Amino acid sequence: MIEAHGLTKVFRDRKRGEIRAVDRVSFRAQPGQIYGLLGANGAGKTTTLRMLATILQPTEGTARVAGYDVVEEPEQVRQHVGFLSTATALYGRLTAEEMVAYFGRLHGMEEATLRARIEELFATLEIHPFRDRRCDKLSTGMKQKVSIARTLVHDPPVMIFDEPTVGLDVMTARTIVGFIRDCRARGKTVIFSTHVMSEAEKLCDIIGIIHNGTLRAEGTLAELQQRYKETDLEEIFLRVVEQPA
Repeated sequence: MIEAHGLTKVFRDRKRGEIRAVDRVSFRAQPGQIYGLLGANGAGKTTTLRMLATILQPTEGTARVAGYDVVEEPEQVRQHVGFLSTATALYGRLTAEEMVAYFGRLHGMEEATLRARIEELFATLEIHPFRDRRCDKLSTGMKQKVSIARTLVHDPPVMIFDEPTVGLDVMTARTIVGFIRDCRARGKTVIFSTHVMSEAEKLCDIIGIIHNGTLRAEGTLAELQQRYKETDLEEIFLRVVEQPA
């Protein structure tokens, strides 16, 4: 489970002063559920997810991920989380297989378990044809598949996807969407950020709309449609972000 309580992140800039990128955000995501964080670019989605993954430390508030506090127990959180975004980098000189194996060993996996897990992931993601190719020679879509395998190699119970389909071709995007659904079907807790309305409609059990760092609305698609008297998620989104904070 993911439980966020008053998550706040303040950045300080010499020219712009204090910037509240995330302001008192609270929500809960359950196992076997996809929680969608919907917002425009710069709304605070990525900053929120990076705090959940312990990449950033909250200025105020906290969160528990898989039962561990992101401030007090960051190492335990990392052991139970897979974090994927299009900005996730790969080590260019390693092959696809070496890359995934390296991260499996970082997570302390036994060698036999790791080898079996790599074979399973590479078959599912169709990585076998380029498993021995260096990461800096892979296409964008191939790199994202390797990133997925790297993220999932230790089979974490919590998955965080930060706009994972941005800039990808249709077929690779479909593969990633299928994997997100598979994570839900296997009982994982999934949080998924996007600014693509159609992805949110197809994937998310619960949708949270974030704008200017604050969570403005939350509910199932049906609940949001009833609340705002709109059937189209884009119209609901515009209603939410245009209303006074």
